[in-house]
Amino acid sequence: MGEKDGTRGSGPTKADGRDEAEGSGHVSALLRLPDGDGVDLTSYDARDTPAWRGGKAAGLAATGDMRQGLADLQERLWAASTAGDRRRVLLILQGMDTSGKGGTVKHVVGMFNPAGCRIRAFKAPTPEERKHSFLWRIRRALPEAGEIGIFDRSHYEDVLAARVRGLAPHKEIARRYREINRFEESLADDGVTVVKCFLHISYDQQRRRLLRRLDDPAKHWKFSPGDIEDRALWPEYRKAYEIALDRCSTPRAPWFVVPADRKWYRNWAIGTLLLEHLEALDPRYPKADFDVTEYRKQLLKSV
Repeated sequence: MGEKDGTRGSGPTKADGRDEAEGSGHVSALLRLPDGDGVDLTSYDARDTPAWRGGKAAGLAATGDMRQGLADLQERLWAASTAGDRRRVLLILQGMDTSGKGGTVKHVVGMFNPAGCRIRAFKAPTPEERKHSFLWRIRRALPEAGEIGIFDRSHYEDVLAARVRGLAPHKEIARRYREINRFEESLADDGVTVVKCFLHISYDQQRRRLLRRLDDPAKHWKFSPGDIEDRALWPEYRKAYEIALDRCSTPRAPWFVVPADRKWYRNWAIGTLLLEHLEALDPRYPKADFDVTEYRKQLLKSV
């Protein structure tokens, strides 16, 4: 995908590198795909760092500093579910090969308590999965109340790879866009906060990352000849992503375009997106349904 010089994120900055902003949700607002007709991914600079001007070292430190805040909010979300709160979060990661879906899971999701996470990496459908609707396997992997779900690829493969590879008729793919929107709307109705991140990597950066995989025997397992086949179809995949982003970015399940050429920024941005969404949920510890004072007295008597 081509790139143009980005101007998003300019302005005064805070001492920790973040742009000065009014209120919460600043990064979400900057990265959210704007409303309007059509999406042109060549207008987004994959090396841009919206809302950040502190450099790599500060970005790495700031990402590490999120750990406690994310962990606290996750615990509150889980605790609230024990009292009947059905809310949960679903992080959807999409992007071209080497854009960093697995790296995000490792470095960002790794800051959460794994006991409260439900992670699923979707590959080509199995024979059993092909017997059902394309959303069947997605529904089976959704997070339960109080959990944080993470999809490494998702139902969007059925309008991306399916479109580029001709795996389904165009009428069927058009129907799937509508079905996805209805599905995500139903998730929102059921208390799921959907955070959809398109990891935007440049054509040149992908080549560098693929070469590093080939140059390192310890990373050969990450490489597939299919990566080269998909790279040859880069314009077709870009168009497929533009259509999917345009048709499936809705008020209750918007897309966020995350520049992904700089791994440290990608991690900071997605960590911040999760932090802002969890803060907006503001889960609360449930109040005790027993007499705290009385049970405390009983414990003190037993000393």
